[in-house]
Amino acid sequence: MAEPEKRAPRLVALCMLGCLLFNYPILALFNVPHAVFGIPALYVYIFVAWALLILLMALTVERGGD
Repeated sequence: MAEPEKRAPRLVALCMLGCLLFNYPILALFNVPHAVFGIPALYVYIFVAWALLILLMALTVERGGD
């Protein structure tokens, strides 16, 4: 298991990335009347960004600070 001192800054950076991805200016870019496979673009963006953050956090925690 990796040391928490190496993992903590990466998790904080991922949290800040999440705040950026789910904040107004970025969300407004995807609030358009287009659909992707019948799903509104905003919903697709939110799901993909959320899944990406979960994946990055899982990789950070499993891999540690190596």
